[in-house]
Amino acid sequence: MMVPGELEQTIDASSRGALTKAHARDPQTMRAWVLDGPGELRLSEKPVPQPAAAEVLVRIGATAVCGTDLEVIGRGAPALVRGGLPFNQNFTPGHEYMGTVAKLGAGVDEFAVGDRVAVEIHAGCGRCERCREGMYTSCLNYGMNYPGNDKGHRANGFTTDGGFAEYAVNHVNTLVRVPPAMSDEEATLIVTAGTATYGLDVLGGLIAGQSLVVIGPGPIGLMAVGVGKALGAAPVILIGTQRDRRRLDIGRRFGADETVTVDECNPVEAVRRLTHGRGVNYAMECSGAPNAVNQAAYMVSRGGRICLAAFAHEPVLVDVAHLVSNNIYVFGIRGEGRSATRRAAALLAEQRFPAGLVHTHTFSLVEVPTAIRYAAERVEDAIKVVVKIREP
Repeated sequence: MMVPGELEQTIDASSRGALTKAHARDPQTMRAWVLDGPGELRLSEKPVPQPAAAEVLVRIGATAVCGTDLEVIGRGAPALVRGGLPFNQNFTPGHEYMGTVAKLGAGVDEFAVGDRVAVEIHAGCGRCERCREGMYTSCLNYGMNYPGNDKGHRANGFTTDGGFAEYAVNHVNTLVRVPPAMSDEEATLIVTAGTATYGLDVLGGLIAGQSLVVIGPGPIGLMAVGVGKALGAAPVILIGTQRDRRRLDIGRRFGADETVTVDECNPVEAVRRLTHGRGVNYAMECSGAPNAVNQAAYMVSRGGRICLAAFAHEPVLVDVAHLVSNNIYVFGIRGEGRSATRRAAALLAEQRFPAGLVHTHTFSLVEVPTAIRYAAERVEDAIKVVVKIREP
């Protein structure tokens, strides 16, 4: 299996000379990266998708690289395309994108052509039990969107074509307006902030004055610090490693009251000390580290709550006895449910924290494999890498 650092890229020979101008000359076609085998991306020419009822065509302006993109490109899951893994299915990955409404489907009056928008990933089927409960990121018909098995579910970049392309189709329910003063690059962070907001929502809304620990200062972890502090959490403690020194510094600028470097001390003891032995009310686990769930369990107080927002690569052992005996609640989240993206957009628009600091590198559409390598290998201490789709 090829990992993202060994990513292969090719450009269709038939479209090599035409790709750079095809979108301007012929709006029926667009440039898009297609996933062939694991770790194999190919820049190709695809038809521009057309919006159906309640959908719009988005001309993509920028797409951020997410850690889950690395999973999809290298391993396939959690993408599910036509009932199987996304490889060799003419599938375009990428899900954290923004752009401009280019065309309206039938019945759309919520947006107008020319509106700048950021997107949520998930548009649930609207018919299953979970969607009816508002849990559309847990749609029971996940991936059911192909001929013979189309129940209406869409998750761009996971089950339907995503944002490493010039155009994408989105349901109106997945769109949020981008403020005029916000850059394209920062607008891609609305989705990231939406995931953090959803996690804090699941934990109980984070009542002002309650304590929060965030494990892992990646993009979601940093956003959890910013959103948590904006909602009044106190204190906010951010956990990282020596390699994360730059990220921990950004976390302090996002509002972290304390930062803990795990290489230099026992992080559980440090959190207990900072909370006068009681532990925190809430923990957001954003690292995916093997022992992070147990560490979070030992950091929270009795009756505390833990949200898991990161993928562990292997099954992990968890101290269930400690969880049960201390009445600790554990939640897992997927995506940015409960319309959290809209609330995150409001916080970013109000500049409640300097979200743009997370964006460190920018590449062009033809440089997607390089962008993915920078994100996967943390080249030049990359945090959030953005691909600008539109050419100057």
